[in-house]
Amino acid sequence: MNLPMFPPTDSPGSNFSDLMRRLGNNPDDSLVQAAQGIDRNDLRHGTTIVCIRYEDGVVMAGDRRATEGHSIANRDMEKVYPADRHSGVSIAGAAGFALEMVKLFQTNLEHYEKVEGEPLSLEGKANQLAQMIRNNLGMAMQGLAVVPIFAGYDLKRGTGRIFTYDVTGGRYEQQDFHATGSGGRDARTTIKLGYKVGMNRAETIELAVQGLYEAADEDSATGGPDVVRGIYPVVATITAEGYDRVSEEEVAERFNALIARKTEQGHRP
Repeated sequence: MNLPMFPPTDSPGSNFSDLMRRLGNNPDDSLVQAAQGIDRNDLRHGTTIVCIRYEDGVVMAGDRRATEGHSIANRDMEKVYPADRHSGVSIAGAAGFALEMVKLFQTNLEHYEKVEGEPLSLEGKANQLAQMIRNNLGMAMQGLAVVPIFAGYDLKRGTGRIFTYDVTGGRYEQQDFHATGSGGRDARTTIKLGYKVGMNRAETIELAVQGLYEAADEDSATGGPDVVRGIYPVVATITAEGYDRVSEEEVAERFNALIARKTEQGHRP
């Protein structure tokens, strides 16, 4: 296969999406075509995701439920993904579009690093995802919105950072935590009440788990821990050592401890 050649004054550079457009294969077109003729009630939607900053980086977490209208479409959907070694993205909204956006985002970051010989800055990654969301605005106006949370460890600043977005591609940096999706308000309230500066890994994971638990208790579209099927939310940490998914055993242990505390306090699980 021959590689495409461009003159120096007309090169797409290290942007993979621009390269595809130049070759007549606009990655956004496939999403537009996929949306044609879709019954909005048949679309699967991801629901609640949270992200919290702590002393060593950030914790990202997401429940596992996907819905179609008022029905449960999937009980074990994953909504938290690595973007590259030191960043991650979690998704809420139209599930199919969100998953395609994550794959394209991962490819863009990998392509940039291969072309430039170094990874894109965390700020640059956040800006690139904002552009991708902005390119999906037409679909968002038709009810196919994708609203992710992007977070990572900034090697230059030596700290974790959290970025949120609106459907127009507006990018906003959050100081300490954020939650979005159908149960986002309940999760944010729980996290706000329990958050303190300088939390360690264990405390932060426990708070993220509690946020998702309370969201599931109030929001029918958010899935709580499914002890019978052994399905628990996906939780990951991002630190100077990189992206690391927390084991299901540890997440299950955190949930079981939370339920035990609530039972002792007289709450009905």
